[in-house]
Amino acid sequence: MTGVESPAYVPGHGLLAGRTAVVTAAAGAGIGGATARRFLEEGARVLISDAHTRRLKEYEAELAGEFGAERVTAVPCDVTDEKQVRVLFDTALREHGRLDVVVNNAGLGGTSSLVHMTDDQWTRVLDVTLNGTFRCTRAALRRMREAGAGVIVNNASVVGWRAQPGQAHYAAAKAGVMALTRCAALEAAEYGVRVNAVSPSLAMHPHLVKVTTPELLEELTAREAFGRYAEPWEVANVIVFLASDYSSYMTGEVVSVSSRHP
Repeated sequence: MTGVESPAYVPGHGLLAGRTAVVTAAAGAGIGGATARRFLEEGARVLISDAHTRRLKEYEAELAGEFGAERVTAVPCDVTDEKQVRVLFDTALREHGRLDVVVNNAGLGGTSSLVHMTDDQWTRVLDVTLNGTFRCTRAALRRMREAGAGVIVNNASVVGWRAQPGQAHYAAAKAGVMALTRCAALEAAEYGVRVNAVSPSLAMHPHLVKVTTPELLEELTAREAFGRYAEPWEVANVIVFLASDYSSYMTGEVVSVSSRHP
């Protein structure tokens, strides 16, 4: 299959003007970093967070240089630590006075067959990817319900729907994120808060290259209808839509960002 070239980058349209957003796992390349940049291009103030402090500060400096230091804040946070999660959301309110959007992007993958998977491998992936999303969703809802408004967007994955060898821990975690999204949406509706998720298939970034073999990447890319992987900003565009008023009647949905075919 001949791959279709990536489209031209889409400029911002002010869809999030005046809003404050928190994006986890947003240090540099990948969906989180692309989402933070897209939010800034759409007029938001953004608090970026990541467990990798050095990369986080570097990306904060890069974004501040482009969009202004007053619009970008960085707070190191390990989403497996409840105390750090509380500090993250308290800082967002203290620094910006409001919390409009939360993007739960933090996740951890890896490849291992079940027969060789250790308890630590299983638990670590579940704690970052599913439990971390739970902790941040809970923290966001506790603050958003007081305001009577807000949007949460979780990052799931197509492997939460589709089986893939060596991905049992990651697939279980992402399927859990989907279920958490739907349940949280029903509970949050009475507060005027919406909760949705995106489900990417294959978005290329440096971390994916580190944890995936070239052979598997080639196979996965070939299965995409466009014959190419998604650019992280293409996934971020859908997150912008879910965070904006254009999706005001959507909640509890998991939106596939994929061109994958069986």
